[in-house]
Amino acid sequence: MINLILFGPPGAGKGTQSAKLIEKYSLTHISTGDLFRKHLKEGTPLGKLAREYMDKGNLVPDKVVIDMVDDKISNSGKISGIIFDGFPRTIAQAEALDSLLAKKRAPIKVLVELMVPEDELRKRLAERAVKENRPDDAKPAVIENRIAVYKAETAAVAGYYKKQNKYSAVIGVGEVDAIFKNICVEIDKSLLV
Repeated sequence: MINLILFGPPGAGKGTQSAKLIEKYSLTHISTGDLFRKHLKEGTPLGKLAREYMDKGNLVPDKVVIDMVDDKISNSGKISGIIFDGFPRTIAQAEALDSLLAKKRAPIKVLVELMVPEDELRKRLAERAVKENRPDDAKPAVIENRIAVYKAETAAVAGYYKKQNKYSAVIGVGEVDAIFKNICVEIDKSLLV
C-alpha cells in the first residue's frame, strides 16, 4: 500500500500533481476540506460535532479530523494507497495520522514536498484567482497571510517526516510533466525501502 503526503505551500501545484498521482498509482484521495464538506452536508455525527466547534468560532479538534479520516479509509473498500491533501497541517495531526495508520498497518511511505520560491507562489495564486474564480487569492494581503501561516504552522510537518527518513523534496517549478516525473521517482524510491 502506498500512503503518501504531497506537501507544499499554497500555490505549489499540489492539486495539479495530486490528480496525476491518483491516476498513475490508483490512489484514494483524502482531502480534509472535502471530508468536512461531506460530513457537514450529510449531517453525520462527526459533521454535527464539527459544526458545534465551528459555530463557536473554534478550530475543529484534531481528534474529530482524524475520526473523519478514519471513517473515509474504513468506508473506501479495498484501496491500493492514499494521497493526503491538506493534511496533516501540524505535528500533532501528523502524530495522530501515524497512530491511525499504524493500527491499520499502512504507514506513510513518503512525504514529497514541492519546493517553490515565494515570488512564484504569489504569481501562481494571483493567476489562480482569475482562472478558478477564487477572489481571496487575488488579495495580496491574503496571499501573504497564507504563505506566513504555512511557514509558521505547517512547514514543521516536513521536519517531522525527515526525522523518520520519509521525506523527499522536488523542485516545483518547470513543466508540469517534468515535475510529475520527479515526484514519481521519489515515490518509487520510497517503495524500495
